[in-house]
Amino acid sequence: MYIYGKNVAYDALTGKKKIKKCFLDKDFKENEILSLLKQKKIKIDYVMKKDLDRKVNGLHQGIILEIEDYQYSSLDSILKKENPLLIILDHIEDPHNFGAIIRTCEAAGVDGIIIPNDRSVEVNGTVVKTSVGTADRVKIVRVTNLVNTIKELKKVGFWIFGTDMEGSDYTSLDYRGKTAIICGNEGKGMSRLVQENCDFIATIPMNGTVNSLNASVATAIIVFEAVKSRRG
Repeated sequence: MYIYGKNVAYDALTGKKKIKKCFLDKDFKENEILSLLKQKKIKIDYVMKKDLDRKVNGLHQGIILEIEDYQYSSLDSILKKENPLLIILDHIEDPHNFGAIIRTCEAAGVDGIIIPNDRSVEVNGTVVKTSVGTADRVKIVRVTNLVNTIKELKKVGFWIFGTDMEGSDYTSLDYRGKTAIICGNEGKGMSRLVQENCDFIATIPMNGTVNSLNASVATAIIVFEAVKSRRG
């Protein structure tokens, strides 16, 4: 997997990631990063900017690191806490949305994120960059079937909160205890079967002309409301 950008590269070089290789713009001048690369004896390929542009679809700032693929967590690992707060992403496809949601979850202290294997963005370089390096500090689980996973969670005492335009005001709900909040797909929202397995539907009231919010923004609003509720 390729990760890119100065901040992401610095986090990787000062952390525990196994870095296979580095691709650097011939004019790269960040001495601190260059020093870390030298200290860790990482193989460097000096290339033209256009070669870096071909490798990733994003602002690489003259540096790309090749690392091992992201290691997902197991479902059991995020259920160990007494009353976990989980986020379930129902086929989020935009890596920028996913990265922003990861950043929100890390900031809020969410215990884990669940995503499906199919028709969903995975943790890639764009997600890592958008998350500002927080992807390594949040447990992310990939599952084969979201509906079956939701049913498993309900069996062990979780309350499932979906998000949709038609539901209860998100501030009126009680998010204490074992809680899982579902964020639907950017265009289609939650799938029918996922929605049918929700215990509550949370709605963010809209007072302007816009009738919906970006998926990552809506998730952030409800997540921090849940955190507030759980402290009460």
